[in-house]
Amino acid sequence: MGRVAIQGSYGIADDVLELLREFAANGTPCALATVVRCEAPTSARPGDKAVITADGRLRGWIGGSCSEPVVRREALRALAEGTPQLIHIVGGDEVKQSRKRGELMIATTCPSGGSLDIFIEPRLPKPLLLVFGDSPAAVTLARLADLAGVRTRTVGQAELESLEIPPGEGYAVVATMGHYDEEALEAALSHPDLDVSLIASTRRATAVRKALHERGLGEATVSRLRSPAGGIRGVSQEEIAVLALAEVIANRRTRGPVSAVEQPAVMFVTDQVCGMTVDPLTAAHKAVRDGRTYWFCSAGCQAAFEQEPERYLRTIEA
Repeated sequence: MGRVAIQGSYGIADDVLELLREFAANGTPCALATVVRCEAPTSARPGDKAVITADGRLRGWIGGSCSEPVVRREALRALAEGTPQLIHIVGGDEVKQSRKRGELMIATTCPSGGSLDIFIEPRLPKPLLLVFGDSPAAVTLARLADLAGVRTRTVGQAELESLEIPPGEGYAVVATMGHYDEEALEAALSHPDLDVSLIASTRRATAVRKALHERGLGEATVSRLRSPAGGIRGVSQEEIAVLALAEVIANRRTRGPVSAVEQPAVMFVTDQVCGMTVDPLTAAHKAVRDGRTYWFCSAGCQAAFEQEPERYLRTIEA
């Protein structure tokens, strides 16, 4: 894991924005890092951008090896917490890190000098709504959900056996109008994180619940089914769609957050000499003392540590 450069000296920002659009469409969580201020000497410029995914990979450009690891680390924090992060990297006479809510300051003795401010914005997937069926209610529901900022996917009968759903916040509304209610519900309820509802009359819903039990679904699973969707009856298909969507939105506000980001096995450490963040998986410089391994951003930091290890055996936290 680490940085993956996007080729092209002038099109990097455009490529990053294209990646953001792609990730938004397929529900991939990521974070956008943007250089907002810099002072020479530094290889970054204001406006340089990179996108970081939940596996710790960085695509784009936000400066060289000194800034990349800390940006990756703070991007993963932003994804886990769902809040933006602002990083200040400055030169100093001594190593120091301090953190307050949403903001990290790193004073480093790195000889490369320069300073950077980088803003990191998490881009978490919009909630996913699965609409089963092609009835007028289903078609209207899918169209309205798109307008409401919900990712929508229409599911037909042929897709039920191979239905795959990415992790994260998800909802399902079955609007098959009796054609394959049981099959659609069995497929939806097999995903335990889905909030599932059925557009049907009370009488039809009772029959469907009985059929689901006969198919071997337990009461704990069947009890997750909410029907009728929207809690109404005797109105038009379009009105049913509006009320079903309103119910999804209301439940989204009350069910609490559902994590879309699984924490990757990415570990970062701090260079004991200069204070910069280091990724042990990609760092080339290390030293072992008293059975413990210390990683460094450069050969110079490694050499300084090996010459005076006691000077640099300190705790650096942020």
